[in-house]
Amino acid sequence: MPLFCSLAVIGPGLIGSSVLRRAKEMGTLADTLIAADINPAVLDRVRELGFADVVTDDMALAAQADCVMICVPVGAVEATARAILPHMRPGAILTDVASVRGKLGPTIQALLPAGVDYVPGHPMAGTEHSGPDAGFATLFENRWSLLVPPEGANELAIEKIQKLWELCGARTKILPDDKHDRICAMVSHLPHLLAFTICDTADNLSEEIRAAVLDYAASGFRDFTRIAASDPVMWRDIFIANKDVLLETLDRFVADAQGMAQAIRAGDEEAITSRIERGRAIRRTLIENRQA
Repeated sequence: MPLFCSLAVIGPGLIGSSVLRRAKEMGTLADTLIAADINPAVLDRVRELGFADVVTDDMALAAQADCVMICVPVGAVEATARAILPHMRPGAILTDVASVRGKLGPTIQALLPAGVDYVPGHPMAGTEHSGPDAGFATLFENRWSLLVPPEGANELAIEKIQKLWELCGARTKILPDDKHDRICAMVSHLPHLLAFTICDTADNLSEEIRAAVLDYAASGFRDFTRIAASDPVMWRDIFIANKDVLLETLDRFVADAQGMAQAIRAGDEEAITSRIERGRAIRRTLIENRQA
């Protein structure tokens, strides 16, 4: 039997549409798949793509599902939860995919109607693309989905959301909110901040040099521009929501960058080589852990 009778995804963008595509392909997540959004153009495209059984702008209707997954930008998660929770039925589970937890867990937990459980999860997978066309069924294959249930969350509900992500192909790990946000600041938020900034630096060069940079960009610069193509509103919300941890991580990076600059300035070959070797070791570990 499928894990849920009905699964509703609010915000069928990259993550949400990938979940729905996986569910449609596998047939083991839910009998009925619901896609909900307030944007008529998004709903029209979801109908054309055909990965949901019900496509609606009625949040109250979507909230009747056995499992409701919020896949909107992090800044809109709480407001979306407040809008749908009064319509959720006892026995249902609310989840979201926000990449910054902050105080979301305790805040939403306090709003739950009787009999409704809340178990958020954050799939550590994505691309620089967005919208319903961006998703694909294998997006989560061999990636981590970090579960961050608030204190006192129902164990059976946790197991169900864990199973949901495993059926999507992901590996799962349960973490507290603060540890989740520190990890994501380093492995996701800081790299995106640096990518946006490097591209901004290139854009501010003299016209002649800027044109040459874009004409002759090597793979290193191209790699940065890939993630710099990510959705601006989503990343603006992430940076603001995780600002304290992100800025702390950025300060550490700046200090390390200054250390490398000093080694280069001094011609300290040993220090330069040591830093490069540590970087190579990180890359090798990612490959061994199937994260590259």
